[in-house]
Amino acid sequence: MDFSFTNEQLALRDAVGRFLMAEMAPEMLRELWESELGRSPALFRSVAQQGLSGLSVPEAHGGMGMGDVDWALMNQELGYYGMPDSVVDTACLGAGMLAALPEGHRAQAWLARIVDGSCRIAVGHPANPLVSDAHVADLLLLPEATAGGLALHAVPGGEVRIRAQRSIDASRRLAEVDWTPHAGTRVAEGPTGQALWDTLLERGALAACGQLVGLAQRMLDLAVDYAAQRKQFGKPIGSFQAVKHHLADVVTRIEFARPVLYRAASALSQGEPRLQALVSHAKLACGEAAWLAARKAIQVHGAMGYTWEVDLQMFMKRAWALDAAWGDRAFHRARLADLLLPEAGVPALALGPGESFASRGV
Repeated sequence: MDFSFTNEQLALRDAVGRFLMAEMAPEMLRELWESELGRSPALFRSVAQQGLSGLSVPEAHGGMGMGDVDWALMNQELGYYGMPDSVVDTACLGAGMLAALPEGHRAQAWLARIVDGSCRIAVGHPANPLVSDAHVADLLLLPEATAGGLALHAVPGGEVRIRAQRSIDASRRLAEVDWTPHAGTRVAEGPTGQALWDTLLERGALAACGQLVGLAQRMLDLAVDYAAQRKQFGKPIGSFQAVKHHLADVVTRIEFARPVLYRAASALSQGEPRLQALVSHAKLACGEAAWLAARKAIQVHGAMGYTWEVDLQMFMKRAWALDAAWGDRAFHRARLADLLLPEAGVPALALGPGESFASRGV
């Protein structure tokens, strides 16, 4: 399978990376962590000016009309710089759900506001017991369990009651959300609503995957930089073979996770029948890469890697939190087991790289 990206995709990724490098220095991350709101309206507007907020919005609504494969690249950049804002929930997940509604639906009026950066969207899902960024959301997309499946409600921020909850990752502002469903907020129900929530689970898991790979790369880079500067016995510790092996293991795990992420993103964009298996495979592979990167980076830094003054702890905590988002390891392992080892009479998915990566190019 060809995982080559177009020059336009790579140019957009590089532009986003340069923007985040300038705007998301670790010092700013700390400031946001310690602020009461935890979010920067100016930064959110700047993201919109870069065009990132309109990435998934159809061109007819003023967006760029790009898709899940493009987000596989963008989310890695957001993860690498530890982006603490509600960009993913608004521009990737929320915009994707609204764009999938029938053309002309009243809820699609929010798409133009997503593009210009004048609204934030928070997204709830049964896979996530708490809602991120509900305290700053102009619109919340929330599920209602009905006899015909999950219905989709678009609830204005003023109609919900929230109770803040703490996270190990201080950049995540989580909350329990209380609200009352009614006909005025319901935008999809029955099989249509259930399909939207099913797709959201896969897209949300892949968004976490992309960020986890970016976080793994950032923690690896921090460990490499530290190993080149820290000296022991008169030599940089990076010159010791044991340290090299630790870091090489992380490189290998990251390089094995990326193609799995890209394959799942391609499956989501094309609506392939193996989608669930591919997404769960990606979530496990990317989560393991981030966990290994965190563990090895801590070993290289020593106990000081946990301290507030060292940048590593910010990215490490975010990786731990995202690993459990949109289905933890137990959920995705169980789903893979059900698909690969089904009950008697149910056909199992074929195994092997020829099956996993047999498709049209990205």
